[in-house]
Amino acid sequence: MSGACCAPSSGGGQENPEQPSTAPGPLAPERDREQGLRAMLRIPGGTYAMGGDDADAFPEDGEGPVRAVRLSPFLIDATAVTNRQFAAFVRSSGYRTDAERHGWSFVFYALVLPGARRSVRDGTVAQAPWWLGVDGACWRAPYGPGSSWTDLSNHPVVHVSWRDASAYAHWAGKRLPTEAEWERAARGGLERSRFPWGDELLPRGQHRCNIWQGKFPQVNTGEDGYLGTAPVKAYRANNLGLYNTSGNVWEWCSDWWSTTWHAADRPEAREDPAGPPTGEAKVIRGGSYLCHASYCNRYRVAARTSNTPDSSTGHMGFRCAADLPR
Repeated sequence: MSGACCAPSSGGGQENPEQPSTAPGPLAPERDREQGLRAMLRIPGGTYAMGGDDADAFPEDGEGPVRAVRLSPFLIDATAVTNRQFAAFVRSSGYRTDAERHGWSFVFYALVLPGARRSVRDGTVAQAPWWLGVDGACWRAPYGPGSSWTDLSNHPVVHVSWRDASAYAHWAGKRLPTEAEWERAARGGLERSRFPWGDELLPRGQHRCNIWQGKFPQVNTGEDGYLGTAPVKAYRANNLGLYNTSGNVWEWCSDWWSTTWHAADRPEAREDPAGPPTGEAKVIRGGSYLCHASYCNRYRVAARTSNTPDSSTGHMGFRCAADLPR
């Protein structure tokens, strides 16, 4: 799959990958759902230039062509869903994530706690040996046995599959954003910029996102303040009010993955596009704390990759979107 070095697949290839988003499930109390919708950002409708043709882009990922896409207005969360928010969902619904059902998930080698080393599975990801399959790793224990989400309550929830993200969105009375919506909001109103804040990675020498500094994967100098995830509001918001749409964690979108579906100039690909009708993997956007220019500069706004709907890792999360109330 495209971007395997960025997001290894951990799922079991289970059938009916749409189940959490189509099967009826519990809902949060109506008051909480209404409050959650009121807290969302309203993104104006209109036409914007989607995609990229950066000199260091990944054409094989289908980043281009740059095309005019028209969107209806929509709502989107200012931040990725936090551990605290996900814990409220689990308490309310009794939901078990795919990582919990599978019994393991991928953790970056430098984040595995010493006491969890005995829980590391045999074998590595051929393209990305820095990923370790750890028994017991899940959203509750993001670094494996002995770790806890409570130490990271305002960080983005991780070890959540697309199916888990869809289940949370349904419970909250929301949905996952389409890829076009995600990119429109992530750009912060800027036209064809490389990053949510402009074209320069370090404007005035300031870090504006959580990515890898140093020599990947051996040395992370931590110049941006973090080795793993950062709090969801760790850096300045873009001009539309969204935080951390570059780096920190990959974010699930609703679309099935394709590198060619959007290339043809036709209405369904240019007006409120929702992606191809079927596929084997789902789109993820935004990059993560492991992205580095030397191997994966997918923290650019136009960059994209994918993973299977039941996969989870320690650097994939999500934020929610919603239609405007009638």
